[in-house]
Amino acid sequence: MKEKQLIALLKKGQKSTLEEIYKSNKAAFNNYAMKFSISNDEILDIYQDAIIALFENAIDGKMDGLNCTIKTYLFSIGKNMIYQSFKNKNKSLLINQDIAQDDYNETISVFDEELNEYQLKLQIGFRELGKQCKKILTLFYYNGYTLDEITETLNYAKKDVVKSQKSRCVQQLKSIINNK
Repeated sequence: MKEKQLIALLKKGQKSTLEEIYKSNKAAFNNYAMKFSISNDEILDIYQDAIIALFENAIDGKMDGLNCTIKTYLFSIGKNMIYQSFKNKNKSLLINQDIAQDDYNETISVFDEELNEYQLKLQIGFRELGKQCKKILTLFYYNGYTLDEITETLNYAKKDVVKSQKSRCVQQLKSIINNK
């Protein structure tokens, strides 16, 4: 069944379609979420919450103009819930695992089918950045950390230093992208 048809059925409240989506994506989400070092119970709770959010979004019409797969959309919801869970627990997600290259590439591979030309340039440009820039930009844009949280997580002396460093990293990334 095509994505638009599934969304239309979800929008009508058809629970059998929701069950189909639930079953067909559960194992893949579980494998994806395991890299975040959270318990199986937490993964299951987050997955179920993501499924509910997906269903509610479909009913509310928030998925009407969806330009990615339902799986991608579901994983995005789940990923954001995982990050919010870590943020609420005041954990430093992925920093101790040298986030920049390995985890970024794993995350991108889940969504590769949806990348447009600019996103591909962004991905390639990101790989060319230095380790510290990758950390700062990932924390800020991908994990949703505030400058204060990044200052604390990366042990910077002042927030202004992080702000300046982030600005330089963004400029460097733009320069790399423009030269591609």
